[in-house]
Amino acid sequence: MKLASEAFISASGESYLEKACIFRFPNVVGVPATHGVILDFIKKLKNNSSSLEVLGNGKQQKTYLHVSELVEAMLFIKNNTSTGLSYFNIGAMDDGISVKQIAEEVVKVVSPNAKINFQKSDRGWVGDVPRFYYSVDKLNNLGWSPKMSSMDAIKLAVQEIAIQENIL
Repeated sequence: MKLASEAFISASGESYLEKACIFRFPNVVGVPATHGVILDFIKKLKNNSSSLEVLGNGKQQKTYLHVSELVEAMLFIKNNTSTGLSYFNIGAMDDGISVKQIAEEVVKVVSPNAKINFQKSDRGWVGDVPRFYYSVDKLNNLGWSPKMSSMDAIKLAVQEIAIQENIL
């Protein structure tokens, strides 16, 4: 669907749109949260405050961007590109963090005495990848970069989602 959407936008940009921007999103965190690793961990700990079961071995590593910075980046691109079609990867400028680090952050905030249990697989679910990264150099060269690291985005999102879920 992502590829089909990009093809549709590209064709529209070539045919009749003066300007079209295609945004490739990273792993986005923040509120309102409807799904994702942080919300899943918080809900698991609400059901069992002594143990957190993690899908996969916890070594999966990805970059994360807070939703506020995603919106900021999209508006920056809109306001700083000329006519035509442009593609931009939006994301953090670090190597990301592991699922283990996310689990530890959630446990620290939600249930500090909980034990974290990992599986042996390097994938947590169908379609998961052990490591994901793409270049955001084009966006950085345009003049935008995130203020938060992946870890900063996760820490803020854990606090926000814990409040959303009535934990804090």
